[in-house]
Amino acid sequence: MSLSLDLSGRVALVTGGSRGIGRGISAALVAAGATVVTCARSAADELAGTTHVQCDVRDPEAVQAMVDTIVRDHGRLDVLVNNAGGAPSALAADASPRFHDRVIALNLTAPLLVAQVANRVMQGQEAGGSIVNISSISANRPAPTIAAYAAAKAGVDSLTRSLAMEWAPRVRVNSVDVGLCRTEHSGDHYGGDDRVAAIERTIPLGRMAQPLEIGHVVAFLASDLASYVSGAQLACHGGGEPPAFLHVE
Repeated sequence: MSLSLDLSGRVALVTGGSRGIGRGISAALVAAGATVVTCARSAADELAGTTHVQCDVRDPEAVQAMVDTIVRDHGRLDVLVNNAGGAPSALAADASPRFHDRVIALNLTAPLLVAQVANRVMQGQEAGGSIVNISSISANRPAPTIAAYAAAKAGVDSLTRSLAMEWAPRVRVNSVDVGLCRTEHSGDHYGGDDRVAAIERTIPLGRMAQPLEIGHVVAFLASDLASYVSGAQLACHGGGEPPAFLHVE
């Protein structure tokens, strides 16, 4: 028996899919044969094999219009990857209510909104569909300076399990808890290449992920190889974070 990861003939939407982790996800889906549409609030350089649309995923009317356009142009929507998200660092005690509202809206409410609209399409398709929510290891551990983001990602994992039950059997819903990943902004975010290298030494596999590696996990979950996987929370973190007490001398 041969195993193949083939998404030929399937149409995928990747939110925030034109850069960083999202770009790696889009590239992996294209390599697997999918027709890929990416979206972001701004214009972007299109990855080969994809088309890009501007859309604020927090705006219900804009999301509906985007999905309507995808179905009009391609006839279907088979895969949704809720990847758009993130937040600047801020101490929870100092950040404004507006800041927290925006973080929760982008990282939790928006994925639910896009999933609702995609699900309505997928439920009407004979083959159903697959939704993959990009979460974070921050959902499962203390996350000082990004508390609202971590809480939102914990919500994404909980949401994933609930939607997997509500929308079965036609639509599968899973989440990927992503660990540290090297992107075009890693050096700026972590404080330079030396700092990145020091952080990588704390990871059991000895390095951060590459965006394409996250994409391979997403492509698997979207494919028929994962046809009985739904409601799962899959960790993609290089082995996790060693407990602090192991480093005490």
